[in-house]
Amino acid sequence: MRLHMHTGMDTAMIIDNERTVQNDGCGALQLTRLLQLASPALPVGAFAWSEGLEFAVHTGWVSDESSARQWILGVLANCVARLDVPMFQCLHRAWNHDNEVAVREHSRWLLACRESAELRAGDRQLGQALARVLVELGETRARAWCRDKDVSFAAMFALASARWHIQARHAAIAMMWSWCENMVASSIKLVPLGHSAGQRLLYEAGALLPELCVAGFALERDCIAGGAPGLAMASAAHETQRTRLFRS
Repeated sequence: MRLHMHTGMDTAMIIDNERTVQNDGCGALQLTRLLQLASPALPVGAFAWSEGLEFAVHTGWVSDESSARQWILGVLANCVARLDVPMFQCLHRAWNHDNEVAVREHSRWLLACRESAELRAGDRQLGQALARVLVELGETRARAWCRDKDVSFAAMFALASARWHIQARHAAIAMMWSWCENMVASSIKLVPLGHSAGQRLLYEAGALLPELCVAGFALERDCIAGGAPGLAMASAAHETQRTRLFRS
C-alpha cells in the first residue's frame, strides 16, 4: 500500500483550493451547506409533522394525487410563500446585522401567526431541534435558542444561512423545498400516493419556488400574512383526532 504524506506545498494547495471553493462564483461550498440544510436527513424531526394534512386525509378533503396537489400547492402559495418566506428574509437580514433583538421580534411574530396550538408547537420544536444541530456544528449563537419558546424553524434556518454566507434568496427556496418534500412524503404515507406521483408533485412545486420567492420577498411588512382556512381548521381538529400517525 502506498501512503501519501502531505508536504508543506500540499497543505498550501489545500488551503488555496478551499479559498477557491469559497470564492467560486457558483458558490460550491455554499451549495453543499444548503443541501445539508434542506436534506430530509437533517435530524430535526420534520417527518413527524403533517401540518393538518392527516386530518384532511381522514375527513376526505385529500384523497388522491389531484387533491394532494391542490392542498400542498395551495398551502405553499398562500401560507409558506406569503408568510414564512418574507419573514425569513427579515430574519436573515437581522442575523447578518447581529441584531438578535430583531431576530426575536420576527420569530415571535411568525409563531403568533400560526393558527393552532399544533402548528405553533411544530414550528417551535423544529426550531429548537435545528438549534441543537447548529450547536453541534459549531454555531455558538444557536445555543441560547435550544430551549427558547420564541424560536422558530425559519429563525434557525436563517441563522445557518447567514453564518454560512448563503444568499437569502437561495436559502428561502431551499427552505420551501424542504417543506414541500416533507409534505409530499406525508402524502405518500397518508393518502397513500405512489412514489411516482410524489415525484410529479415535487417537480411541479419546484418549478414554482423561484417565482414564489421573488413575490414573497417583494411584500411590504404590513402585507405579510398567510391565509388558508382549511389548514387552520384541519390543524385544530387534528388536536382531538383519536387515531393518528403524525403529531400535527
